[in-house]
Amino acid sequence: MILKTLRYEIEQEIATITFDEQGSPVNTMCLQWQDDLFEVAQALVKDRPKLQGVILASNKSTFFAGADLKGVMRSSAADGPRVFAEIERIKQSFRTIETLGIPVVSCLNGSALGGGWEVALIGHYRISTSNAKTQFGLPEVTLGLIPGGGGITKMTRALGLLAAQPYILESKLFGPEQALKLGLVHELVETDVELRKCALVFIAAAQNKPEACLHIWDRKDYQMPGGTPHNPKLAGMLSLAPAALKQKTRGLYPAPEAALAAMVEGALVDFETAMRIESRYLAGLMTSGIARNMINTVFFNMNSIKSGLSRPAGVPRYRPQKVGILGAGLMGSGIAYSQASRGIASVLKDVTLEKAEKGKSYSSALTQKLVEKGSMSHEQQTNLLNLIQATDNTQDLKGCDLIIEAVFEQRDVKATVTKDAQTMLAEGGFFASNTSTLPISGLATASNHPEKFIGIHFFSPVEKMKLVEIIRGEKTDDETIARAYDYVQALGKLPIVVNDSRGFYTSRTFATFVMEGAAMLGEGIPAPVIENLAMQVGMPVGPLAVIDETALTLSVHVLEQTRQDFKREGRTYVESPGELLVERMVKEFKRGGRAAGGGFYDYPAGQKKMLWPELKKIFEKSHITCNVQDMKDRILFRQAIETARCLDEGVLTSVHEGNIGSIFGIGYPAWTGGALQFIYGMGVSNFAKRSQELSAQYGDGFNVTQGVLATLEKHKPIY
Repeated sequence: MILKTLRYEIEQEIATITFDEQGSPVNTMCLQWQDDLFEVAQALVKDRPKLQGVILASNKSTFFAGADLKGVMRSSAADGPRVFAEIERIKQSFRTIETLGIPVVSCLNGSALGGGWEVALIGHYRISTSNAKTQFGLPEVTLGLIPGGGGITKMTRALGLLAAQPYILESKLFGPEQALKLGLVHELVETDVELRKCALVFIAAAQNKPEACLHIWDRKDYQMPGGTPHNPKLAGMLSLAPAALKQKTRGLYPAPEAALAAMVEGALVDFETAMRIESRYLAGLMTSGIARNMINTVFFNMNSIKSGLSRPAGVPRYRPQKVGILGAGLMGSGIAYSQASRGIASVLKDVTLEKAEKGKSYSSALTQKLVEKGSMSHEQQTNLLNLIQATDNTQDLKGCDLIIEAVFEQRDVKATVTKDAQTMLAEGGFFASNTSTLPISGLATASNHPEKFIGIHFFSPVEKMKLVEIIRGEKTDDETIARAYDYVQALGKLPIVVNDSRGFYTSRTFATFVMEGAAMLGEGIPAPVIENLAMQVGMPVGPLAVIDETALTLSVHVLEQTRQDFKREGRTYVESPGELLVERMVKEFKRGGRAAGGGFYDYPAGQKKMLWPELKKIFEKSHITCNVQDMKDRILFRQAIETARCLDEGVLTSVHEGNIGSIFGIGYPAWTGGALQFIYGMGVSNFAKRSQELSAQYGDGFNVTQGVLATLEKHKPIY
């Protein structure tokens, strides 16, 4: 029987189901597959008397990829009953196959994630190739969903309530070796050819052995590892778990809470009831806006980045062998470490050898922590540090494929180091600036080859932050864009490509967040209220805390540079209320930020930071009435509006870069799916209406023009 997504064959009393979805590089739980599997399950029941066993296999390079996420994107709350019925039908097929009374073997020739791992769990016996790149697990929670094809029920019964939590609530993945240790895979082989041979051996040995044809949870003597929720030790921990989870998710992410509920509730009832509980929770999530937001960005948009959708085509893949870094401060030192940890030779240059060596010591400190944890050997540490050459000699940059300047955010300083170092580039090499705000086209005037000059904007701390913003100048050519893209991916980071402008995309949008917080303070709203509400909507930290970390003095320096640039262009720059307040903090109250000893916060030695007490006296107004919803909306809408403006102006050229850039670059809440998905999730017209209300009360920062709305409609994703 050859169907559109699988083949069903019987040979020598062995039935083989080979998953092979036509027109797709991977196998998915699309509607056609659901129909095909149901048909095969019924055929197996009919053929059961002449069968000794069943083998599940794949004709793809991986075993099974999981659910059809485009189908989820098309679902709405009204589809709940239909979605529940579809989930139950899939489980019915699974259950039909695994309760035939004959051994079922899953032959795992590659990764099985999400629904794919649930397909693998049909098999009473699971055999995997020992490929280190293979991954198993249930990543659904990261997409705003939960495992719903039996994953929660089966993993909980296989491992126990506590042991299963990392793999369900935290979406922890595991490879074949770990799966073997956990008892989730029963045998490892070296090659795909051996999978079927070993499966046949198991089936032959399992004849007349009823226990070999049952999952452990279906056996009469089954007991849940570690006990059920009735166990006094477990009961105490489980009573605290929801509160601990709520503290972590801030109540913004329903999937982990639903997963925990399905685990615990399912452990209190029989297997079939537990499976229905799981289905109901999943159906509710699959038809929710948060799941659609997260799937859109964490899956589809992320895959667009990884596949190089914004990388110019026709340029050969590239990996620099030697990269120079000008400036051994925090950014330059972090870039050097990130390169060396990926095997790229780095020349770290500063004005003195002492400063350059201090920059290299940053890598020494980071690697020493890894050595002490046992995750890096002394030999690996030495090899990494040997890839970083600290120097004060420009000649040591000779032959670099790429040179990145990471010096002080001042146009003249950057021009000087660019002119000094550019002649050291290898033939065909290119030059980059790590500026966070200054337009690349202006900086490129210091270069002899502006077509080979580009912006590569890292975020601090470099070794932790995944996003890197690539900025195309007016004259930057496609080859340079493609090479920068490849370089960023070689570091294991996420590149987004934007066009040149003041502040580009991320810095420009980030500034709206911190300045809106400062504006609220200037209006008399208490600082603790501002900080707490920002956290409540899902920002990692409050706007006043984050501007302290980046330095109020830096914001003032950028403001002054902007005024000068506008004046040079014959224009007048109009400062926002937030910018004026930050300038006052620096110039009047001498509060420059954390590095300067204190800004909006004080940092007493050996104690937790605390808001500067004088804020209450200087800014807070006792008569002010705080509209909590307005404040929450101001934080989210202001950033989303600026992102939409960037899309309209051509700074951003795609929705996927706006979403990924906002989440991984400025900490926009993941539950929204990113700044643009936040708009699309609520609907462009609803967004426009609320923006108009905010604009009428809080200023032009919230004004959305008809041109911006038209652009949003033009770029609206279709699934």
